[in-house]
Amino acid sequence: MRKYILLFLAIVATANAQKHELGKVTIDELKEKVCPKDSSAAAAILFEKGKTFFIYTQGEGFKINTEVEMKIKIYKKEGYEWANEKVRFYIGSTPTEGVQFSKAVTYNLVNGQIEKSKLKSEGEFIEKVNKIWALKKITLPNVKEGSIIEYKYIIESPYFSTFPTWEFQKSIPVNYSEYTTEIPEYFYYNNLFKGFLAPVVTKNAVTRTITLNYKDIVQTGLNMKYQTSTDNINYNENQTTYIVENAPALKDESYVNSIKNYISSVEHELTGKKMPQSQFESYANTWEDVVKKIYDNDDFGPQLKKNNYFEEDIKTLISGINGRDEKIMTIFNYVKSRMNWNGYYGYACTDGVKKAYQDKVGNVAEINLMLVAMLRFAEINANPILISTRANGISLFPSRNAFNYVIAGVEIENDVILLDATSKNSIPNILPTRDLNWMGRIIRTEGSSAEINLNPKSISRDIVSSMISIDKEGKLEGKIKEQYSDYNAFIVRENNEKSDKNNYVEKLEKKLNNIEISEYALTNMDTLNKPVIETFSFKGNNSVEIIGDKMFFSPLLFFAKKENPFKQEKREYPVDFIFPFEDKYVFNITIPEGYAVETMPAPISLTMSDNLATLKYILNNTGTQIQVSSTLTVNSSIISSDYYDELKAFFGEVVKKESEKIVLKKI
Repeated sequence: MRKYILLFLAIVATANAQKHELGKVTIDELKEKVCPKDSSAAAAILFEKGKTFFIYTQGEGFKINTEVEMKIKIYKKEGYEWANEKVRFYIGSTPTEGVQFSKAVTYNLVNGQIEKSKLKSEGEFIEKVNKIWALKKITLPNVKEGSIIEYKYIIESPYFSTFPTWEFQKSIPVNYSEYTTEIPEYFYYNNLFKGFLAPVVTKNAVTRTITLNYKDIVQTGLNMKYQTSTDNINYNENQTTYIVENAPALKDESYVNSIKNYISSVEHELTGKKMPQSQFESYANTWEDVVKKIYDNDDFGPQLKKNNYFEEDIKTLISGINGRDEKIMTIFNYVKSRMNWNGYYGYACTDGVKKAYQDKVGNVAEINLMLVAMLRFAEINANPILISTRANGISLFPSRNAFNYVIAGVEIENDVILLDATSKNSIPNILPTRDLNWMGRIIRTEGSSAEINLNPKSISRDIVSSMISIDKEGKLEGKIKEQYSDYNAFIVRENNEKSDKNNYVEKLEKKLNNIEISEYALTNMDTLNKPVIETFSFKGNNSVEIIGDKMFFSPLLFFAKKENPFKQEKREYPVDFIFPFEDKYVFNITIPEGYAVETMPAPISLTMSDNLATLKYILNNTGTQIQVSSTLTVNSSIISSDYYDELKAFFGEVVKKESEKIVLKKI
């Protein structure tokens, strides 16, 4: 009998576990020290369940709610961040969306007993992002290594056109992810999958009833009274459940533009609505529909028509300037110098272009829409370009949520000049790297729109030249000159604004095999149309190995690549280098007196298919000097995963060649 009781309890326990309910935390779960499926994981999602469903309210119609339940195990201190949750909700118009958290608890094992710590009021707050979006945030209390945290939240929305995107993968392992949609027969949605994990999908249909209550005035003889009645409407509800189990942590790989683009997820697009006794209404958006709605918004299109706040200033600024290119540069530089970006993204103005101009500070939209308006005032064919930043990812279908940023574009003969005045270091066609996310969409004054390729076309060069001498003890001494052009120069300028010179030099010394740097200088930092030039003298003791009567060193010394950045056996994502680039090294190495070259690496010339990348590596021995020339060129900013095996092999050859040694022998 005891055996059957134990078996029954085990079955009940298994059934409860499969239900994935909040509040079901066990001592064994709290004792667990390492994630069984990934020992490196700082945390793991034990389960995540979501449900999006419709609620009908008489007089208001259908609203859409999404409930989410989450249970997370914390294994390491690095996983503490998972005790902080934030949920975005729409506040751009009335009615707004709302978010409510509940059942937020931290569980710990204390003296063999389970201790519960509930979310306190000071751990919950709202942060307004801009006029359109806000964040509801919570921070769970008493989180430690070994804790389990749980919470539930519900998003209440009057906007049935917008479903949340459900992500089955995270940056930590997910044991179980379940998402259910319950959609009345009146609404038609396309579901779109993304990523490389296919969920198990089950479908069902049930009958629901809407009960409508009416109150009518009825006259009986001379008396008037209210009479109540009800009416029931039955409709079919289509239920779909998506389940993914044991999803591995989605880890960022080298050269990925945004990992969000490859997360296994499902999105829903509203294509139409047909209510009882009504005609079918199409909601299927085209990109033209989307841009028209954005352009007509008071915080976008009308802002481009305002010019009284800058008219006199721009008239004075461009007085006497007739050339188109000079006008563009003059106005662009004026906006960059006058305006200061407040760090907020978005394609809609918060306070408006006029106030931003007066205050000399604004969000992305205020600065770049102002720039477009000024260029148009100067009779330049300028238009706004809507984009999605790298961190925001790429949308699968036309939607206003597809964009979170706007830049300016000037259309000239068969080309578009791209401008972003939020960065002081930006120049035409050299945008902040956050902007470089495949395609944008230009909106013209007559209402048409078109895709714009944001990928840089020109090659950004990094040219290192050096005169180096090696003494008999294997010590190096020399001077280095490094020239950064285009995007390389932009990145140096941006980084220089954020770092202290002394700290930067210390990091550079460490990066270059602990050399000692002196006479460090940067030139052309403020001359944005010229390459940045970095120069310094150096001494080093760690790049030459002496064994007996021989010296061994890499021709590229401390610039040699030590490992292949592409380590995965298989690559699912495109390789995104951000911009095409060329790394060139030209060295003259004077060998010590009394030594001669015994062997040198052989020259090599490599070319990938379709000329995607090339390497030219040449060494020449003059007797007292070794001349080294190495040029690595990547001609495309984005390389398809179809080329991954070849790309991995190519960079493997680059590392192998740069690891080969020059051997000097004492004579």
